[in-house]
Amino acid sequence: MRMKTQNWKLCLGAALVLTLCATSLAQLTKLDEDSRLGTTEAHVGGRTGHAAAAKTNYRRFCVGCHGDLGDGEGENAPFLDPKPRNFTLGIFKCRSTPTGTLPTDEDLFNTIGRGLITSGMPQWLPLTAQERVDLVAYVKHFSPRFATEKPGAPIQVPPEPQLTPERLKNGQAVFARVQCWKCHGVTGRGNGPSASTLQDDLGAPIKPYNFHDENRFKCGTSDTDLYKIFMTGLDGTPMPSWSDNIKPDEAWDLVFYLRSLQPANSKERAMAHQLGLKPVSSTAQ
Repeated sequence: MRMKTQNWKLCLGAALVLTLCATSLAQLTKLDEDSRLGTTEAHVGGRTGHAAAAKTNYRRFCVGCHGDLGDGEGENAPFLDPKPRNFTLGIFKCRSTPTGTLPTDEDLFNTIGRGLITSGMPQWLPLTAQERVDLVAYVKHFSPRFATEKPGAPIQVPPEPQLTPERLKNGQAVFARVQCWKCHGVTGRGNGPSASTLQDDLGAPIKPYNFHDENRFKCGTSDTDLYKIFMTGLDGTPMPSWSDNIKPDEAWDLVFYLRSLQPANSKERAMAHQLGLKPVSSTAQ
């Protein structure tokens, strides 16, 4: 009986120690976050944003999806597909910086204003520029990466060349060679043979982009935005950076070809029709 009593006391003592350790860790984490909240800044276009200044706006506009802790576990999260971004990881899709690196403050600023198509992230253009810069700082304060790492250097985007039939054909060849069709489908509808198997970095199912039905992209609307997606990748998703596999000229050719898969109002689509370009299925198998 004494042995059982001693074991019970040991178990109780161990449980208390673990509880105290967990409480202390939570307190240290909260202190660390509070410290970052008071010191984290953002700089965009001559404006300086302060994380503390965005606390009210974050609770008003962002907490329902991204959560109090910025972990993507807000009360709306269970109903959203794709899930809200977990800011604590410091991993972002839309960047001008190389894969694996932090985005610039301007990248985050643009995402807040532009929103993310085919997701629950809307445009927040009604916010003033200063409010958006403050929110950038607030987003940054959730991840310790911003306290220890600098953003990557933005990639260099060469001037957009003139669209020609040869470039459009070359773009189709690149689409087939790097097997974009496996995810995005031979006609760009996001229905390739691998589409149903794709998952994001947290193991949630994720759909490839449907070029055929959309006029804009996940990270913007311009040809330059699409070029950046190829060369930086969408971190946290199966979409890799192709900077080591395709040359800058080839990336521009791919931009033109993907434009030709979009709705019929594009000059690229009209040129593809004139050239009689067929889907890449015959060359991709």
